[in-house]
Amino acid sequence: MIRLTASLQAWGSPDFPSVLKKEIGRLDAAHLPLQQGLTASSHALEGTHSAMIISVADKPDCIQARVGIFYSGILAGCSCADDPTPVEPQNEYCEVLVSIRKSTAETSITPVAE
Repeated sequence: MIRLTASLQAWGSPDFPSVLKKEIGRLDAAHLPLQQGLTASSHALEGTHSAMIISVADKPDCIQARVGIFYSGILAGCSCADDPTPVEPQNEYCEVLVSIRKSTAETSITPVAE
């Protein structure tokens, strides 16, 4: 379970967006739906993501933030000597909905359908 405790503690302060960005940036890529958001590649690379806060809403039981995630992916080819598939990382972007429960800081992160 993901808990964004520092973000919950910063809620209502001017520091909230930067604290949320830092906490998302520290998350293991496995906790983010990066693979589902791929458009230019076939495999999301770990350790390459950063967050941009798009909007935040105060709900009765949770804080909801729409967040843009920038990250990199690669096209995984066959690794043959004559394989023309580029191996350079490709820039990727997806949007997620981050919901932080106010009572426990338990957090869910789900992809946003465009």
